[in-house]
Amino acid sequence: MKIYILEDEINIMKYIISIVDKIPHCEIVGYSDEIAIAKTDIPRLNPDVVLADIELKDGDSFTLFSSMEKIDFQILFVTAFNEFAIKALNIGAVGYLLKPIDENEFKEQLNKCFKKNQEYKVFENQISISKQQYHLENEIAPKLILKCSDFIQIVEMKDIMYCKSDKGYTTFYFQDGSSTMVSKVLKEYESIMPSQTFLRCHQSFLINVNFMKKYFREGILQMKDGYKIPVSDRKKAELMNYFQ
Repeated sequence: MKIYILEDEINIMKYIISIVDKIPHCEIVGYSDEIAIAKTDIPRLNPDVVLADIELKDGDSFTLFSSMEKIDFQILFVTAFNEFAIKALNIGAVGYLLKPIDENEFKEQLNKCFKKNQEYKVFENQISISKQQYHLENEIAPKLILKCSDFIQIVEMKDIMYCKSDKGYTTFYFQDGSSTMVSKVLKEYESIMPSQTFLRCHQSFLINVNFMKKYFREGILQMKDGYKIPVSDRKKAELMNYFQ
């Protein structure tokens, strides 16, 4: 389990390191005594747990974590002030340790973090296996059921050129020139259509890559039926990777 330490009291930093070094399944990947450094270190080092003092010389760690776009690690606060406990837990911390740090309590908290981390990895693995199994089954029977107001249509996924979302409705466009509208959002279909074939190139469009004809570098994709579809800025790189 990878650990990052944010602490500006050198003696406490050394004490924390000495305890962590005794635990076989824990590894310190970085440490700092400044929030400004931690802000760039943490996303780069990708720790599983951040041990953070709350009040540091250049600010407080509540502000640091609140400013981060993504928190995919566990937070364990270390503080001398009991008043911070509720606030710490309210932002999603695993827990907090009061200074002076009790070694046994510290190890107990780290073991709690380790157990939670292992459970998450098992969950991620199960999701990955399920997704692979779904796509395998979808390759064997690649059909989609479209439930409309007055009929149910069974379609071959390979015949879908692209899907367009508009105000809670999704319209499917097929290679024979026909189309079907259903009263469901595009996201529901995106999650069950194979990602190897269908790409969400824009908030309003899901395309079948087999029907792409031409890509204009300003961010416009032309399909085989001549229809032009916008590509969002954040999806341009993904589309270029496909062309590679």
